Amino acid sequence: MPTSTATAAGVLHVTGARPNFPKAAPVIAALADRGVPQTLVHTGQHYDERMSDVFFRQLGLPEPDVNLGVGSGTHAQQTGSIMTALESLFLEAPPALVVVYGDVNSTLAAALVAAKLHISVAHVEAGLRSFDPTMPEEVNRLVTDRLSDVLLCTSADAVAHLGNEGVHADKIHLVGNPMIDTLLANLDRFDVAAAREQHDLEGAYAVATLHRPANVDSAADAQALVKTLHSVADQLEVVLPLHPRGRAGLEAAGLLEHGGISVVEPLGYVEFLGLVRGATAVVTDSGGVQEETTVLGVPCLTLRPNTERPVTITHGTNRLVTREDLAYAVGEVLAAPDVEHKVPPLWDGQAGPRIADVLVGVL
Repeated sequence: MPTSTATAAGVLHVTGARPNFPKAAPVIAALADRGVPQTLVHTGQHYDERMSDVFFRQLGLPEPDVNLGVGSGTHAQQTGSIMTALESLFLEAPPALVVVYGDVNSTLAAALVAAKLHISVAHVEAGLRSFDPTMPEEVNRLVTDRLSDVLLCTSADAVAHLGNEGVHADKIHLVGNPMIDTLLANLDRFDVAAAREQHDLEGAYAVATLHRPANVDSAADAQALVKTLHSVADQLEVVLPLHPRGRAGLEAAGLLEHGGISVVEPLGYVEFLGLVRGATAVVTDSGGVQEETTVLGVPCLTLRPNTERPVTITHGTNRLVTREDLAYAVGEVLAAPDVEHKVPPLWDGQAGPRIADVLVGVL
């Protein structure tokens, strides 16, 4: 059941899933510095301790004023449950502005409810496009951006996409990447030695994070992915913090039959990035990990045919690979692990204050 102590007005932030929290933390802090009244809503889309609670503690986020507790379900069930709960909340205590983050179902649900109630919406991480309509996240991005009044972009390509879609320039703001604010603020806490000790790692190792439907949903895809990961583990140890999504299918496909693969529970923010910081390579289908490895200078091999974050390729350490090419790509990294890269513009640790300045202007 939802728990609420909210009194609304001011800015209401909607978070719901693990990727939202490091994006929201610097925005909330910067608005607090400016004395803006705020309400933090956690929808509970990610609801267990490892997927949400630990992030609030580690990132210094305030305890949510409202926890909707929606839990898991199909896309329709989850989105509908969040919409129903948010509608009651917004009607009871209407905020002046709703801020949503990224591309998860909580983001879409909040934008829909706010738009129908004529409440202004600001979208942090607007304009990203994979141009792959089979991705649920792409649908969420497109609809959220169409409904938003303030579009806060992490990179120049996102600004261009919105312009091409007919969004008025006055709505678009290039502010940088607040998730990188969080990374840079916590950089000294990412302890590679502690990560090696925790996971019993001595030599070179890779970190893998894989959860997207195209990689794990079907038995055939799971088998193909497991075969690929085994070929990577032939070359170096692989640590795989495994999201609940797809775990049973990957294990049924023989994931653990290779002694070079260690499957672990999802890690806290600090522990995960300590592990990533010391990795020789990262294999992922996550959007945020592409950005984090770009700033950390860790080679990133993205197991997808596309990315909504091309700046991590043009400026960073990321490259797209297929399952067939992954083992060869890992071999290339092992042969030449030092990757030349530059950090994208405005990924400087000051996105939160820039976003706060825009939102204060809107208010």
